[in-house]
Amino acid sequence: MEAEEISVEEIEQKRDLLNLEAERRRKSRDELNEITRQFADLRDKHNAEVRRLIEEASEHKRLRDEYNEKVKETKEQREVWNRKYTDLAAELVELRRSLSTKTSTPISKLKRDLKALEFKQMTSVLTPEKEKEIVEQMSKIQAEIRKRESSLQTNPRYSELYRQVNEAKEKAETYHRLVSELAETAQKEHDRMMELYDKADEVRKQADDFQAKFVEAKIKADEEHRKHIEAIHQVHDYDKLLYGIRQKQKRPYGMEDMEKVNRQAQEVFERFKKGEKLSTEDIMLLQKSGYL
Repeated sequence: MEAEEISVEEIEQKRDLLNLEAERRRKSRDELNEITRQFADLRDKHNAEVRRLIEEASEHKRLRDEYNEKVKETKEQREVWNRKYTDLAAELVELRRSLSTKTSTPISKLKRDLKALEFKQMTSVLTPEKEKEIVEQMSKIQAEIRKRESSLQTNPRYSELYRQVNEAKEKAETYHRLVSELAETAQKEHDRMMELYDKADEVRKQADDFQAKFVEAKIKADEEHRKHIEAIHQVHDYDKLLYGIRQKQKRPYGMEDMEKVNRQAQEVFERFKKGEKLSTEDIMLLQKSGYL
């Protein structure tokens, strides 16, 4: 291979093309880095939103647990008053029975009879005379019940026990209503918590998508940067070649073992034509052999 096969103009042309390639890679790298930054910003914003949603959901979880604990405590109180009501009501029935005369009908029996007559009046087809008779019976029973209960109220023990029964019943009903209200509030806190967790999962998936796009763009940017640096190094190699040519034109080398040098130089020159990267020693060898 003769030295004339490659000229200074060809070397400069290749160097200029590599300069253009390096610039193109640099612009592509910078564009990809900007895309990478945008994906990173979107990822970070979504991750921040996930943290906010989790914090809000955790607060609703805390409130739900707090209300559930109140439900538990209120149920215990309701059971306490239910037991009190049951015990006191049984005691009141026993006291009422003991205060009634042996010949009189128990109030409980009178109330059962009254309900039976009311049911018959509402569900049966009656003649006017029969309905009038039932109404009169109901009025007599109601009057007897009022009379008997009024009489019982004059007994201090009965009156006090009657008051305690009503108080226990009201307390039990109050705690029952409170249990329902607290349980409903706890369920609302639970529903809101689950809604926020679901939203956090959705936003987390979006953040993961942006992370994947970030990684993809980062890999491409790094590859463009690698190729940019590689092109710059090749430009520097051509600059060294051109420098060697100019130096040779100013100061030619003396005689050496030209056969060995020429053989090595030919191998280096073949590598050079294939686009392989040359070391400084390779360039000096080409200069000595006359290829440059």
